Order: sequence, then structure tokens, then C-alpha cells
Amino acid sequence: MQGKYTAPMDLITTQKAIKFTKDTFERNLAHALELTRVSAPLFVLRDSGLNDNLNGYERAVSFDILQTGKTAEVVHSLAKWKRYALRQYGFPVHKGLYTDMNAIRRDEVCDALHSIYVDQWDWEKVITAEDRTVEYLRDTVMRIYGAIRETAAQACEKYGVLQNFLSEEITFVTTQELEDMYPGLMPSERETAFVRERGAAFICGIGAPLKSGKPHDGRAPDYDDWALNGDIVLYYPVLDRAFEVSSMGIRVDAKSLSEQLKAAGAEGRAKLPYHTELLAGRLPLTIGGGIGQSRLCMYILNRAHIGEVQASIWPEWERKSCLEKGITLL
Repeated sequence: MQGKYTAPMDLITTQKAIKFTKDTFERNLAHALELTRVSAPLFVLRDSGLNDNLNGYERAVSFDILQTGKTAEVVHSLAKWKRYALRQYGFPVHKGLYTDMNAIRRDEVCDALHSIYVDQWDWEKVITAEDRTVEYLRDTVMRIYGAIRETAAQACEKYGVLQNFLSEEITFVTTQELEDMYPGLMPSERETAFVRERGAAFICGIGAPLKSGKPHDGRAPDYDDWALNGDIVLYYPVLDRAFEVSSMGIRVDAKSLSEQLKAAGAEGRAKLPYHTELLAGRLPLTIGGGIGQSRLCMYILNRAHIGEVQASIWPEWERKSCLEKGITLL
């Protein structure tokens, strides 16, 4: 972002618009994917194997529990927990759940798009073995993008000061195709170059090494199938950059879990309760993901910083930089 920034709404109107955007998208998403809202945990036991390991180096916020003597961790996401929940609630095939997920990612590098506080809609639905295809993944992505477009249109109609930056179509591209197109660029730069031209993209195949020997981005080996996953990335003219709003995918089955644990050098996780259940075929086959709540509000409400739509803690230099640009952090 260059030059002085002026927010399109005052703070109170912004709070009302955030509530409207979240409520509207929840309804649209639930209808598009046939989901039911459920309650979700803020923390899980460390030895359960349920926490999301993200890229493998992030430290979970942990604490000991007085009455049990065990250690709990604040979730990084609910990627694994949701499969247990689908089984527990007895969801049938092609039905699923969504929930409000709140997390603390203490090692996040804060900037306009990243905060140590993470809020997202975590969703998951039951599928069949025949659904574990690129075609099924594409259909699901298009349904989610349709829900995003519908929400943006409704918000723009209600609040006339907003601009709708969404393209009509979402383009599907693999991480290898991006590397082939832009071999001299870093992965994040490839994303920006692509969506600057196309508007919106689903970038498929995140986690496995590309021809260059490096993955497009890190992805834990025990939830998404690296061949059947991806990110929904939008072009955001306010910041002139790629803007990720969702990470999702068809989840690992027993075969892909074994292969990916070996590839990641994480075979030891196979002994954890979650992984044991999955490898034994006692968890449903699923597709799922997370959609950033603050990210989506920031995009639809035309904001320059995620701190305008969520309350968090920021480094002093970040607050000073925002103040100089006319950005008010909550």
C-alpha cells in the first residue's frame, strides 16, 4: 500500500459490518456444503496427536491441568479433531460440520495479513473413496468461492461505500505449473503474479517437493493429501498482492498418511492415538479446511490491515508504521 490510507467506515460501523459479514458467510457456506454448526475445543491434550503441527516448527501454547496432571495445548487448528467429531456425531456421507476455531500462533510473524490470534471457520464433511479425486475437490472449491462471492455482493449492497474486488471465476493451477511459469520468483511472488492477472485462483498440490526440490509451501503430513489439497488465493488491489483466504483439501487416507509421514521423516507420529485410528481405518474419509474469518472480513470490508477487523497484540514498530499510514488497529 502506498500513500495515506482512509478507512471506508468508522469503528462502530465497522463492527456492525464485521458481524454482518460473518453471519452472512456462515449461512452461505453451510448451505453450499450442507454443513451443521457444532461446538469445538480451544485446547487438546498434547499426547493425543490431535493438534495441527503446521510447518513443524511452531510452538503450541501449553499448560498443565491441575486435576489430571496432563499437558494441554491451545489448538493451531482443528484439522484432525474434526474427523473424530464427524465419527462421534454420526454424520452421513456428503454431510458435515463447521465451527468457530480460535487459536494462538505465538511464532507467527506479524504483518498486514498475519496475527498471533487466528480465527477461522473450520469445516469438514464425510466423503467416499470414490470422491477422493481432483474433480470432487474442484467442485467443492467452486461452491466455497460461490459462497464468498455471494457474501461480498450482499455486503456491498448493504454498505454502499465498499468495492467488490472478486473476479467472476476462480482459476485452478498447480504449484508445479506456477514454478514452471515463474521459475525466477519465490512462491509468494508467483501467487501474486498469477492472481494479479486472473483475479482468483485455487493453487493445488501443497506440501510435496516440486521439480526444484522444494515444496511450494509447508504442509503437515497428517491431514491433507498433498496431491489433493490447495489454497484459495485472491488478488487484493488495496495491498497489490496475493491474499490467501482458505487452506483446504481432501484428507489423508491410511495409504497417503503412511507415505507422507515417511516423506516428512515423521513416522513416529504413527503411534499417536489419532494416527493409529486413521491407519486402522476407523475414521471416516473426509474433505475439509479452514476459512479465515478476519481475513475474509478484511478483504470484503476493503481494509489495509487485519488488525482493523480483529483485536490482537502487535509489535510496537507495527503499530507505529500503521499510525503513520492512517491505519487504526483495534
